Amino acid sequence: MSPSAPPSALRLRGLPKASLPASSSFPPSARFPHHLSMSASSSRRPPPLAATAAAAGTGSGASPSLLAADPGHRDAVLLAARGAMANCLGETSLHLAVPGLRLAAKGKVRDVYESGEHLVLVTTDRQSAFDRVLASIPFKGQVLNETSLWWFDRTRHITPNAVVSSPDKNVTIAKRCSVFPVEFVVRGYVTGSTDTSLWTVYNKGARNYCGNVLRDGMVKNQKLSANILTPTTKAADHDVPVTPEEIINSGLMSKEDFDEARSKALSLFAYGQEVALENGLILVDTKYEFGKTADGTIMLIDEVHTPDSSRYWIADSYEERFSSGLEPENVDKEFLRLWFKNNCNPYEDAVLPEAPEELVCELAWRYIFLFETITNTKFEIPKTQEPIHERISRNVAQALQNL
Repeated sequence: MSPSAPPSALRLRGLPKASLPASSSFPPSARFPHHLSMSASSSRRPPPLAATAAAAGTGSGASPSLLAADPGHRDAVLLAARGAMANCLGETSLHLAVPGLRLAAKGKVRDVYESGEHLVLVTTDRQSAFDRVLASIPFKGQVLNETSLWWFDRTRHITPNAVVSSPDKNVTIAKRCSVFPVEFVVRGYVTGSTDTSLWTVYNKGARNYCGNVLRDGMVKNQKLSANILTPTTKAADHDVPVTPEEIINSGLMSKEDFDEARSKALSLFAYGQEVALENGLILVDTKYEFGKTADGTIMLIDEVHTPDSSRYWIADSYEERFSSGLEPENVDKEFLRLWFKNNCNPYEDAVLPEAPEELVCELAWRYIFLFETITNTKFEIPKTQEPIHERISRNVAQALQNL
């Protein structure tokens, strides 16, 4: 990451606003808030849990988070999210609605359908962590899909990708390829709360992780001297950290393919950090997936630098907060992970508590905030009257006819 000072907070305060549909069921004042610009009179007191989430990781005495820099915009998105809670895309069954589609796989967040030489990737609103679904987040599928499309388009100079088209806000049609059974996790900081996160294993005493030698004396949220790759592979229903040697020796990938994918992953991450910092954010860690076409081309697939696959912090406050022993201001789902860790055992409990609505809506806001911050474009909130599944089925059917 560039050592230059992060941009001023003013850069983030000028974000484009999410577009609220005029035909929604909200009252006129909610549909077209007259207070979208920052002003003292526009701020409303948020619900207690939402306020807690907005300040998650900020600690006592911290300056107000940039996530709440425009309270009118935030309140408008939270209101829209509450109105869309009943219209989240939790499950899909496009194979029953679109002729010729076959359900190939249901992932934690994406449902994959096959149609000839193409895959139809539907990004749902399911929220996953700890290798299980925690909740459904309004607008999440659209945010993830549109965020990935933005990054796919801007990383073609680093690697080709599988994208063919996007016929719907939640859908990407992609080329079929042979997927490598390895996730390329790249990290720039010692942080995290899951069992496979770098801080968790480091704090337990590990000093060699996935082939990376880690020096003694590091503390949580500290910047690494260089970005590192900590690949994982699937075992049953969870991720397992592996070394490059284990990947190659077990036959998961050839040395040539692994070396190329590793180089692409590290280049993608360095570029992502550069773009994030230009917009006042720190790209902390992320994961990539790659596939190989019949002609031997290694392509980027799945998703890129989304709030699901990545951790982001606010850049302006990182150094001061780190020096003071405070958690960074985060723009990801970490606060929801922590809520579940504090209220249950998300790895072992058969039934999890229901995520509070305030936290669900706060996460929807964070996803939209991140999209608008990175892309410098406004997020278009969809009309809530039409069921999402019906819209997707119609758009996919038409797109497949035109392929």
